[in-house]
Amino acid sequence: MVTKNACSLPFCWIRSVGCNVSDLLSGNVTLDMFRGIVFVGGLSYADVLDSGKGWAGVIKFNESVFKQFQDFRRCNYSFSLGICNGCQLMALLGWIPSSEGLPAEKQPRLLPKHSAKFESRFSNVTITDSPAMMFKGMEGSSLGVWVAHGEGRSHFPDESIHENVMAKNLAPIRYVNDSNEITKEYPFNPNGSPDGIAALCSEDGRHLAMMPYPECVFTTWQWPWTPEEWKDFNSGPWLKMFQNAREFCEQ
Repeated sequence: MVTKNACSLPFCWIRSVGCNVSDLLSGNVTLDMFRGIVFVGGLSYADVLDSGKGWAGVIKFNESVFKQFQDFRRCNYSFSLGICNGCQLMALLGWIPSSEGLPAEKQPRLLPKHSAKFESRFSNVTITDSPAMMFKGMEGSSLGVWVAHGEGRSHFPDESIHENVMAKNLAPIRYVNDSNEITKEYPFNPNGSPDGIAALCSEDGRHLAMMPYPECVFTTWQWPWTPEEWKDFNSGPWLKMFQNAREFCEQ
């Protein structure tokens, strides 16, 4: 699905080979038509184990399409968001955490959870100071959000990359426990990611990959519980992410 917005160029919602990627492969659509890409989760590439690898392979092994993605990533007016399967894809494409990309053997990736099972639940996260454009003005918030995955544990083959991520604040969302403390402990951290990492962003802040589903909780009725003072609100705080994206496009 490709939808227009108030920006001069539209967003491109890329779901799987059966949808927009096939348009790229056929040449009917090119990425220079868009300002933003959302790599969505849930059922992308059949939602099987390691589905991100198949998805990434279709892109990386088509030279012309892969070049479009690389050019889009480097363009200073572009942005991207990857959610769940889309987060896995962005890691495999090397879009996060380095703005310039990393050697494949050093690139962080997402592994199966320590629980070794798929789980769908409402989890708590905190939003930290980071370059992430989509979290501008949300820093310091602790919010509930839906997670639903079997593979989401952040893995750093090279520990120096992990250290760089933490030093440069490139992990903008972290799982927290009931005391609002960043945690690696299950079940508060559903997958065992180090330092509670639930998202990674690029150094320039334009590209964001996250395992939780903010689009499933941007209205108040999507929350299993809300504070009493929210009773007259139709939208929740996660809507701010998408407002930030629109403002970025309008600048």
